[in-house]
Amino acid sequence: MKRIAAITLLIASAAMTASAADSAKLSGYISDSMCGAKHMGTGAACVKQCIKNGMKPVFVDEANKQVWSIENPDAVKDFYGDHVAVTANANSSNKSVVIESISIKK
Repeated sequence: MKRIAAITLLIASAAMTASAADSAKLSGYISDSMCGAKHMGTGAACVKQCIKNGMKPVFVDEANKQVWSIENPDAVKDFYGDHVAVTANANSSNKSVVIESISIKK
């Protein structure tokens, strides 16, 4: 039993270390799942309306114009349509991010 607990603890700590290594600082826009990269910097009102109508918020990477789903959408609720700087943990296999911190990009 102790052996199983030790192995579980080892796997959990390796997973936490790996996820911390994936954390990245990115610039981009908070958009919606319907419009994606279309509104980069020009459609805050549309983004807000689309999200109000049921679309999900997404992060659009400014450098690559890639759209990433946001696993913790409450983290961006005050930034719909905004140009932002984020620190995020990215999961490239399913193109999603967990936003760790976010601020308006100046």
